Amino acid sequence: MKIPSRLTTAVGSTLLGSLALTAFGSLAAFAQEAAPAAAPEAAAAAVATINKGDTAWMMVATILVLFMILPGLALFYGGLVRAKNVLSVLMQCTGITAVVMVIWVVYGYSFAFGGSTSPYWGGLGKLFLAGVTPDSAAATFTDGVQIPELVFICFQMTFACITPALIVGAFAERIKFSATILFVALWVTFVYFPIAHMVWDANGLIFGWGALDFAGGTVVHINAGVAGLVGAIVIGKRKGLGRDMMAPHSMPLTMIGAAILWVGWFGFNAGSALEANGTAALAMINTFTATAGAIIAWVVIEAFARKTASMLGAASGIVAGLVAVTPAAGTVGPIGAIVLGAIASAICYYMVAVVKPKLGYDDSLDVFGVHGIGGIVGAIGTGIFTSAALGGVGFAEGVTLGAQVVTQIKAVAVTIVWSGIGSFILYKIVDVIVGLRPTAENESIGLDLTSHGEAAYHN
Repeated sequence: MKIPSRLTTAVGSTLLGSLALTAFGSLAAFAQEAAPAAAPEAAAAAVATINKGDTAWMMVATILVLFMILPGLALFYGGLVRAKNVLSVLMQCTGITAVVMVIWVVYGYSFAFGGSTSPYWGGLGKLFLAGVTPDSAAATFTDGVQIPELVFICFQMTFACITPALIVGAFAERIKFSATILFVALWVTFVYFPIAHMVWDANGLIFGWGALDFAGGTVVHINAGVAGLVGAIVIGKRKGLGRDMMAPHSMPLTMIGAAILWVGWFGFNAGSALEANGTAALAMINTFTATAGAIIAWVVIEAFARKTASMLGAASGIVAGLVAVTPAAGTVGPIGAIVLGAIASAICYYMVAVVKPKLGYDDSLDVFGVHGIGGIVGAIGTGIFTSAALGGVGFAEGVTLGAQVVTQIKAVAVTIVWSGIGSFILYKIVDVIVGLRPTAENESIGLDLTSHGEAAYHN
């Protein structure tokens, strides 16, 4: 029997539809069976995804921190010393940066973040950056968001460079260049890398306590400040201190350096969020407000105490505020940051203007008075102003303000003891090997000519 064409089409369509449904059902069943196996792979792929926006921000932040050292810190310190020693300070900052970069990639990154479960150091797993490739990823603070490990390495490398460079201000104008470089090489190895691991690595001792140090109050500022104080005492006072004119030779250079430090500090603080997110934005505004509060506090106090508001005071206030907000940048509110900056500035002023002259130590450029004391005030203040009641992001679940402050004090104490004892031993070792101090004649002539064979200025 002949089947009409319309019926043939209908039957064909039905058959095709049945086949399609059967095939679709089979595919669906296959997909369901394969799903459990594919899901972990998909999840792993998601975890390993590099966020390009965060990566770009972290590359910029890394460059900003380098900008803080060269030329920022170098010019800030260079303007504060006498004209005959300005190049020596610039060269110390430059030499330290280069040496620490090499040390960092050879073993420093491994010692700090090498994957060891030790609470005190990162181990040997990343020596010579073993296992690190352009495809290696480093986790951020958000699950599933990562940046290239090489970017994280570079960012942390700049922190390792600037911290020992801060120390040289404490004994500026009276130390051999060779002694500076040898001391720094030893210091980052035995003091900085262990502290960085203890505070910032997930297996670190202080990290495990729950201490808050967003961008380096303990690791950078207290660490460097204490090492600077020990160095100033061990090396002794500058020749002619109290008799010769030792005023800063160029306040414009100092102001330029302070301004560059402030700009670079946004990479330092906001970059420590490791992402371009709200926490980075909070750190950014706090880097504005804390510094502003500190400048105002220093200038007002100076105006009342000395009847003048100096450019040096304003520059000192800039640094004091930046130091104080460093550990707190990502957890306190903008108003709390203003108060924290102002309090730290007032205490730093008292240390520099009153305590140091009374005790008689020669911290040439007030490394301990500003970085050490500002870091201590900031680290402890972080435990206070992080409170949600004071505008901060709040503490971890179950942690009270009092408990957090106690934890902060413990972190400060460990850093002071570790840096103080370690630095003292290393200064003595360096003194035996190469000698810390130049001859009295070379110191009188100036370190620019006697250590580097050149002068910053010519008549």
